[in-house]
Formats: sequence, C-alpha cells, structure tokens
Amino acid sequence: MEDEEMERKVQQYLHRKGFRLTELALQEERNRLSTTSLSDVSLSRPDNDPARYYDGYNKLRSWAYNSLDQYKHELLRVLYPAFIHCFMDLVSEGHTLEARQFFLKFREDHELMHSRDLQKLEGTLSPLHLEEMDLAQSLRENKFRIKLCEYSYELLLQYLQKTQALVMLGIINERIIFEVSAGQPSLISDDADVVALVGTSKDLAKQINQKEVHWGLLEDSVEERMEKALSDSDRAEAESKDADAEDNNKKKSSLGGKQGGPLNKKLKKDKLVGATGKNTKSETSMISAAPRVKPELTLPAAPVEVEQSILEDLRNRAQLNNLALPSVSFYTFLNTHNGLNCSSISNDGSLIVGGFSDSSVKVWDMAKIGQPAKTSSSQGENGSSQDERLSSTSEGKRPYTLFQGHSGPVYSAAFSPFGDFLLSSSSDSTIRLWSTKLNANLVCYKGHNYPVWDVQFSPVGHYFASASHDRTARIWSMDKIQPLRIMAGHLADVDCVQWHVNCNYIATGSSDKTVRLWDVQTGECIRMFIGHRSMVLSLAMSPDGRYMASGDEDGTIMMWDLSTGRCVSPLAGHNSCVWSLAFSCEGALLASGSADCTVKLWDVASSTKALKMDDTKAGSTNRLRLLKALPTKSTPVYNLRFSRRNLLFASGALSL
Repeated sequence: MEDEEMERKVQQYLHRKGFRLTELALQEERNRLSTTSLSDVSLSRPDNDPARYYDGYNKLRSWAYNSLDQYKHELLRVLYPAFIHCFMDLVSEGHTLEARQFFLKFREDHELMHSRDLQKLEGTLSPLHLEEMDLAQSLRENKFRIKLCEYSYELLLQYLQKTQALVMLGIINERIIFEVSAGQPSLISDDADVVALVGTSKDLAKQINQKEVHWGLLEDSVEERMEKALSDSDRAEAESKDADAEDNNKKKSSLGGKQGGPLNKKLKKDKLVGATGKNTKSETSMISAAPRVKPELTLPAAPVEVEQSILEDLRNRAQLNNLALPSVSFYTFLNTHNGLNCSSISNDGSLIVGGFSDSSVKVWDMAKIGQPAKTSSSQGENGSSQDERLSSTSEGKRPYTLFQGHSGPVYSAAFSPFGDFLLSSSSDSTIRLWSTKLNANLVCYKGHNYPVWDVQFSPVGHYFASASHDRTARIWSMDKIQPLRIMAGHLADVDCVQWHVNCNYIATGSSDKTVRLWDVQTGECIRMFIGHRSMVLSLAMSPDGRYMASGDEDGTIMMWDLSTGRCVSPLAGHNSCVWSLAFSCEGALLASGSADCTVKLWDVASSTKALKMDDTKAGSTNRLRLLKALPTKSTPVYNLRFSRRNLLFASGALSL
C-alpha cells in the first residue's frame, strides 16, 4: 500500500505542475510492469496447475533422448534431479494423485541407477511424509552436482531459453550445480561417478578432510617384532649352513684349486635368499615401508604363547599375488531361512560363530565337525567334559556350543584376535562378552538406546567398537561397563564399524551413504568419504593402514586413500549387497563376499603401485582388476577372513 500511495502522490504532483508527457510515460511504464508480472505468473504457475510439471519434464526428456548420441548420455544426467524435484513439488503442493501418476510414468527411466532411492520415495503420499523422511530432507537441503562438457552445457541453456520452460528452469537453477569442463564429453562408463548429491555435506567433508591423519603402523608391534625375530633367526640359520658349506668348499678347493671360489660365492648367495627369508621380505615389503606411529590408547601386552603362535603363522605364511591366489575354506549354514543374521570366523579359522533371530549365539569348533560325539558311558558316570554338558540336550548331542542371554535377534558377532573371547550385539541394544574357554557370559554392556548393528574387536584385543541404530558409534574396553568415547555425526544408522590397524582410528559406514574416520582419543571425525549411492554395509583396512575399502547395498566397492580422503578405485563389483571385505595379510589382494552368491578376488597391489606413480595427478583413479570370481551356486556370503597364513575363510547361509 505504501508503494501505491507514493505512485499516486507522484502522479498528482506531475499533473499539478503540468508535466503531461512525464505523467503519460510513468503511467505506461506502470502498466507495462504490471502486465509483465502477470504474464510471468501465468506462465510459471497458471492457477497452480499440476500439469505444468508433467509437460515441462516430458518435453525436457524428449529433447534429451533425441539429442546427438555424442552428447545424449551427458544431457540425460539432468533428468534424474528434475524428476525427483518435480515429484516432490507435486507432493508438497497436495497433488497426491498427479504425483503418483507422474512417478509411475517416468520411474522406469531411473530404475537402473537409483532403484534404492525410488523405493524409499514410492511411499511418499503427503507433505508430512516429505518432512519426516531423511532422504527427502537431504534432497531438499542439498544440490546435485553434474559434470558436463562445455558444448553439452550450451545445448541445455539454448533449449531452456528457446522453450521458455520456466518450471524446469527454476528446478535446474535451484537444485543443480554444473561442473563444466572443456573438451570432449566424458565416457558413458563414468555416468555413475558424475552425478552426486552435494551441499552442506560436501562443504563439511572438505573442511574435515583437511585434518592430518597418521595412517602408519604401531611402533614395536607384535608382528613387527616377530618378523624381525623371524628374519634374524632365518639369517642366522642360513649363515650357519653357509659356514658349514664353506668348510666343505675349502676342502674341495684344496683338491680342486681355484674352482671352489665362484662356487662358494654362488652357494652363499643362494643360502641368503633361500628358505623362508626370501618369502618374509617379499611378503612384508608393503608393511615395512609404512611409517610407524605411537599408540593413543594404552595397549595390552601379548602373552608369550600368543607371540609364539604368531611366529609359527609367519613361518608358514604363503605369499599371495595376482599369480598365486589363496586357498579358500567355505563354511555353509544349512536350513537357516530367516534365522541366521550374522556369522564370523576366528583369526586362525578354528572357530565359527552364528548370530540368530531367536536371540541365540552358536559357536562351532571346526576340529570337531564330522567327528562322532563321545558318550557319557565311555567317560564314566561323571566323566563327561564341561563342553559336552553345556551342549547336551534331551535329544542328544549338539555339534555346537550354545550361548543364551540376549533378549532379541543377534545382529553381529566377533572373535577377539586370539579367539579366547567373543562379542555379540543385539536388537535389545546390549553387547555381551563371552568366554570361549569357560563357555560363559562375562559382561553385558549397556549404553546404546537402540539396536546395535555391528561390533568389532580392536586388532590387539581389549578394546572394541560398536555401531547402532541411534546414529552413533562407541568405543569400549573390556574392563569398563561404560563406553570410553561416543562418535556422533552420522545422519542415519551406523551400519558397520572397523578398526584401523594402528588402533588410533575407527571407520564407520552408515545408511546416510557416507564413511567416516574417527580419532579414538578425541572422538573427533577427521575424514568424511562421500561417493556411495546406498547404505554402506562393510569395511576393511589394508595391512599398511593407508587404504580402506567399503562396500554398499548396491554392490559397489570403493577403495579410499586415508591420507588424502579421496577415492582411488571405484568399481561396481557385485550385483547385490557387499556384506564382507577382507585384505590379504600383505595387502596384495582384496576379497569381497556378496549376497549375489559369489566371492571375488581383486588385484590391489598393481592399482596402488600405479597410484603411487601418479600421485602428482590429483584426479587420477585406477579401477581394481578382478582376478577371479568364485560362485557358490546358491549361498550368499556373510563373512570373509584371511588367516595369518594367508588362507581365506568364508561363511554363508543356505536355506533348504
């Protein structure tokens, strides 16, 4: 009203002073502006007509599909953000029926790349649903980043200007950020990497990833000391054998003159590089090159018998590479339909545990599988062992040890590094510690408010980490009933957790499609990895501590460089959920297990070697080379583990 009053007074003043031409010009300008504003409103939102979204998107879709093949795949990238926001705008304006028809009409265009998001949005029927859904809020608050070549970008601008597609222009202007590059269009195979949701999360990731990460191995670790002792003993053994050989050669040379000289040198060289010394050096070359860091946690001392066991494993370790693949031992659970939720294997492969929906935890000893159970008569009246008493039932002997204590389905189970303890987590929001020697529950840890999806021991034992539906990860020690640290920051469930090899960091994968790295001492997030298109279900750390692999619900595997925070090798590895990942002991191979009933082996050594050579190129990425796919016919793979001897153990569930 103030503007109208001011215009009226100005017009009265011009009329009173006799400025007739100025008065007419002012009136014409006011009429023209009002007409233009009315026409803009009628073009952009005519009577709140929902058909404008259908027409605008349909025309943009037809134009993109009819473009030149050279640029078509780039222009089609614009359709998904336009489709999503047209649908959500229709829902927010209350046009539920039109939104449903629009969604069903064009859903097929995006089913291949975005099936998970479409399944979540399919049930959106009211503006209230949009406000309550995390995915919808994320789509509204952030923008899509789309990469186009310069010519594709100019074609899109020309189309929007000529057609006056105001609805599409508004959505594209408000919801999309274009990264325009000079030169030729990108490859069709890169489509999965050039459309990403960014916004506050990307800005936060840039800020977080500037922090320093000490990714090396622990100083004076058990394996490092054992490897040194092993190499020293092997060297001493080789030198003693060499001394005996020299004495023999001297005797021979006294008879044969100078012929013993070259023979002696050759024999000495063969002895020094022979036996186990050669294997040890080549196996640990990647690990020995890693920097050493100090521990931030007070680490427990390893018992003498454990060190002896590690030494024995190192002596018998097989070297793996792209030409020497591991032997695989596969354990299958039968008749477990809707019963088995998780499984895990001890470091040496001697024990395997399953967590079940009936709140039970069952442990199998692989050495006893297939052996006939001993009867109590052979032991005498009271001669049965404790294991047999715990396993006995009225129906006979169980082939497993049963642990009962949880009051809800068990979602995760993990052995300690030395196999003497077992952790389990459940929907009852508790974590329980079991003794595999006493076959008893020792502690019940309470701290989470919702179901605990994953729990993992640290590489040295004593400490463990948990991931929960309450969007937090927590660090615990076995001797305290309260958590030591709480890691909060994820926007959805924390689905998996993994320790770094130096125990100074833990990594978490979440349903918010991100992976985060946390400092165990401060509880601070120091890395945020963005790139997955669905919930992250599995994580694995390389033996040298520099790289991390993550697998998601769509079957994608990504390997990250912890020092830079960027993805070094994205790949579509499987056709379904990647439930388990494991690096070989020297880091040359990566094994992945999936719900698509396959175990796949990937060549890590060649990719990381090429990456180090191209460190000067910030944008260089290498895709892991698939070495072998091992199908299991009809058994999804729940868990993978390399033993210290580099044998691969796997477990899966088969429903009969």
